[in-house]
Amino acid sequence: MDELAERFEAERGRLRGLACRMLGSAAEADDAVQEAWLRLSRTDGVDNVAAWLTTVVARVCLDALRSRKARREDPVELLPEASADADPAGEVELADAVGRALLVVLDALGPAERVAFVLHDLFAVPFDRIAPVLDRTPVAAKKLASRARARVRGTSTLPAADLTRHRRVVDAFLAAARGGDLDELLAVLAPDVVRRADAAALPAGAPLEVRGARAVAQETQVFGKRAHFAETALVDGAVGVVVAPRGRLVLALAVTIEGERVTGYDVIADPVRLASLRITCPWS
Repeated sequence: MDELAERFEAERGRLRGLACRMLGSAAEADDAVQEAWLRLSRTDGVDNVAAWLTTVVARVCLDALRSRKARREDPVELLPEASADADPAGEVELADAVGRALLVVLDALGPAERVAFVLHDLFAVPFDRIAPVLDRTPVAAKKLASRARARVRGTSTLPAADLTRHRRVVDAFLAAARGGDLDELLAVLAPDVVRRADAAALPAGAPLEVRGARAVAQETQVFGKRAHFAETALVDGAVGVVVAPRGRLVLALAVTIEGERVTGYDVIADPVRLASLRITCPWS
């Protein structure tokens, strides 16, 4: 048993990373890995422990994803004063390791698509080993992963050079928002920038529209703690921002860029509008 435990511990980190990407929850990932250990400890004659554990964790995660889809889950709310400390330590670690934007996109996939994509594209598991997990043929598993890949990475409406430039501008805006630096915000905002927002994104009484770089920058300083939950993504094919504590989408920013500056952005928080957005992550 000591030797088996040592072999399991050697795989624990990889298995946890696998389960985190499949489930989007550090706590659920730990449960899946623990379940794999319990099954291993009751099993005799496992030749390839790493492959066996990968299969078991994937099956446990698949069952969890199917169960999650079958039940109704309450939406996650983001308070205006939320900060990075509001996330449990494990979820902060998860978001840093996986990326909140990727978690949002993965959450939109069906269980089988998500498992096929994570196993093959992120962990290089061959399709002949993925197929038994999904009770599909290798060809069918390959199609699931291909469909998921297209949904995750999407297609930009911009040429490659503009996509790179726009992402650089949005990343600079997020960095300035996280730091709360007024001068850095003013440097990335156009003088006549316009911020529009759904009422659901704002505290009561806040204006739905703010104009001018200084006014927008000062507001961003006040609500900039939200940026700790934010990450760059494609929003309907253009570079924008998703705000996703614990990987759950609560806000999206559709950003307009001219040259090297943000000329406007629309803060989308209405559930119907959020549900209609096409969020993708081509750089995952």
